[in-house]
Amino acid sequence: MANAITDTPVCMAFKAHLRNNKPAIIAISTNDGLSGNAKNLGMLLDKKNVYFVPFGQDDPVKKSTSLIAHYDMIIPTIIEALKSKQIQPLLV
Repeated sequence: MANAITDTPVCMAFKAHLRNNKPAIIAISTNDGLSGNAKNLGMLLDKKNVYFVPFGQDDPVKKSTSLIAHYDMIIPTIIEALKSKQIQPLLV
């Protein structure tokens, strides 16, 4: 998604939302969010109309690069995104 590749229906819907100036919400769950995917997350954090569900490290001891969204924050994130605001704090 960070590089505008459309290889799945989800990516196509994401790009369509951005093309139509609508908010797109991302709830991440990745084992390499603080390593290989960090640059992609950084690019998405800077994109207009892209909003993240607050996230944090999954298990800092056993999986030091793993990130996971706080799924209980999905609805509040959507509400704020509809107001063009990123819910804060983003990193919890």
